[in-house]
Amino acid sequence: MSAGVLFDAPGPRGRAIQRVVAIVLAVLAIGLGIWILKAFADKGQLAPAMWRPMLWTDTWADYIIPGLVNTLKAAALSMVLAAVFGLVFGFGRLSEVTPVRWVSNVVVELFRSIPVLVLMLTGYAVCLFQLGIGPQASFIGTVVGLTLYNGAVVAELLRSGVENLPKGQREAGLSIGLTGPQTLRAILAPQALTAMLPAIMSQLVVVLKDTALGYAITYPELLNTANQIGGWQGNLIPAMIFIAVLYIAINFTITTLANYLETRMRRRGHNAALPPDNTPEDKQVIPHVTTTTEMGGSM
Repeated sequence: MSAGVLFDAPGPRGRAIQRVVAIVLAVLAIGLGIWILKAFADKGQLAPAMWRPMLWTDTWADYIIPGLVNTLKAAALSMVLAAVFGLVFGFGRLSEVTPVRWVSNVVVELFRSIPVLVLMLTGYAVCLFQLGIGPQASFIGTVVGLTLYNGAVVAELLRSGVENLPKGQREAGLSIGLTGPQTLRAILAPQALTAMLPAIMSQLVVVLKDTALGYAITYPELLNTANQIGGWQGNLIPAMIFIAVLYIAINFTITTLANYLETRMRRRGHNAALPPDNTPEDKQVIPHVTTTTEMGGSM
């Protein structure tokens, strides 16, 4: 077993067992889905009349579009703030200054350990009861929770990306006279961000989905919208299914973009952590760094 591999690759028998288990689980999942749909149909929840309100202009104008806008607004602001948070504390975790590194480690590990909903409820309570911010309390609470948790995750991704780069990258920077912080900013961090870009983009999907937790603090996002439509027309199940399809469409778009960016980065081959598709890993071209000896010999 090679270093870094968690388990041996399965043999022919193991793969056969995996296929059988996968087929059995798929059959069970399909059977469960059919049973659930039948139960809904028996209650009349899947009748055509229950789906018509999803096509009404009033439904879109008063519920779906405002809910979608609120979801995207909270997600977009949280993504930007989480990126800033992650960069600040990610660099802090890599700092050569011990107090800065310790404080950054504590902050990142703290917010990674607290559930997003708890952070949202805390931010909501502080805005509502301590700061007296009433109308925007649910929005601020949602953004605060998403920013703190996902910012901590981005910081950890940055740290992991830098530490997984080949050691020669840091040594090359130091050999040409750069200091440790300069090497981090100019050489290591750009490569780490490029290498971790797919993971960061995947985290954006998590941010978008977690906006639904704002429902607990009355933020009018898509899940709240589905509940309002269901209460208005008595079609809660179709409304939830319709909103779920909207989530799937948006998240699929983000995931497709992430895959496109990853493929493009690999084809360009500008990152030490991402070998280009058309270049074998063991035959990558290593840039030549002129040493002091060579400079002396050329003079």
